[in-house]
Amino acid sequence: MPTILVVEDNELNMKLVVDTLTAQGCQILEARSGEQCLKILETARPDLILMDIHLPGINGIETLGEIKKIPALVNIPILAVTASVMNSDRQKTLKAGFDSFIDKPIDLKSFISTIQEFLLGSK
Repeated sequence: MPTILVVEDNELNMKLVVDTLTAQGCQILEARSGEQCLKILETARPDLILMDIHLPGINGIETLGEIKKIPALVNIPILAVTASVMNSDRQKTLKAGFDSFIDKPIDLKSFISTIQEFLLGSK
């Protein structure tokens, strides 16, 4: 059973993602901030991380930077989940080091397909 760390501060978005991934047979770890994400990663090694960009405290890009400093975590795929859909925002996200991104609002069919692609690629 793959483990996915979901970093999302919006309760409705968190519920949608958690319910969808749980139905796909995934185990979910939940973080509501970048700081909480980093705390979880002190002991957990998820197969995939889904990270909102706009978080309270340190944002998703800053959190990604901290994760990339930890050698044991550098091979975990990290996907940005963002409502910023402008091409320049996408380029900034990928340049920051995210493996890909998922647009909000989430299209469930595309979301599941993207998650499966990264989970199969990480095995």
